[in-house]
Amino acid sequence: MNQVTFPPVSAGEESPVWSGSGFERGGQTTRVLAYEVGDSGWSDELTELHESATESGTHFIDMASRRHAVNELKRALGSQPASIMEVGCSAGHLLADMRLALPNARLTGGDYTLGTLVKLGAKMPDIPLVRFNLADSPLPSNTYDAMVLLNVLEHIEDDVAAVQHIARMLKPDGVAVIEVPAGPELFDDYDRELKHFRRYTLPGLCKVIENAGLRIERRNYLGALIYPAFYLAKKRSQNSPKPAAEREEHVAKAIGATSRLNPIGHAVMALEEMMSRAIEFPRGIRCVVTARKIA
Repeated sequence: MNQVTFPPVSAGEESPVWSGSGFERGGQTTRVLAYEVGDSGWSDELTELHESATESGTHFIDMASRRHAVNELKRALGSQPASIMEVGCSAGHLLADMRLALPNARLTGGDYTLGTLVKLGAKMPDIPLVRFNLADSPLPSNTYDAMVLLNVLEHIEDDVAAVQHIARMLKPDGVAVIEVPAGPELFDDYDRELKHFRRYTLPGLCKVIENAGLRIERRNYLGALIYPAFYLAKKRSQNSPKPAAEREEHVAKAIGATSRLNPIGHAVMALEEMMSRAIEFPRGIRCVVTARKIA
């Protein structure tokens, strides 16, 4: 049984209760607990675009990203029972990985789009799923032992407020594992189509996290060994921007093209993972940071 207490969705309601397969709310059961989120421009269709283009989570970068997150959670939390929230759970690939690697964890999935969560709820009936806006989070303080955000903050206009809510929702000594796209100078059609507000520098990301009251434990880049090829591809994209009407197809083809490199990509990322235990890379395609809430 998940021990998180969720606030009422509407004024005058009692707090919803997770039953193990749904939320009991006002005498009815709902699979997804949906709070108001406003409009960010992100949609279920954009989630589908990325999922279909990356072959349902098997892209070598996405798999390396999830592996890094799981390893950081295992290092930071050990084998103790822990309450973990993934913000931006999308199709649930990381939730599935965490369920296997962290069998004592109580998992919760959160996302901005309702359709994505409804579809995921049918595949994972035993995990609470919550629709909410991280930058204006209604969820209670001091609730989670860990929160994971993989490629989420770049989609949030007020990322400072979002990270402040992360710090608020973490328990004292709780851990945040955060990943974002790196390289502000590489912003291109891909970023525009996927509604990115920004790409980050590693020091810039760390500053936002530290200003929220979290202490940086580890920081590095992901995709360092493939960064030269990535850099050239991004610069070519910047030099040949596509009209808005052609952008979606162009981005889908670009993501799909890199998926065809999976066999080589997996080997390169395995080598990089070993190197990252001793090296902080100077560049990469994504920034990865693990931070802890000061007890």
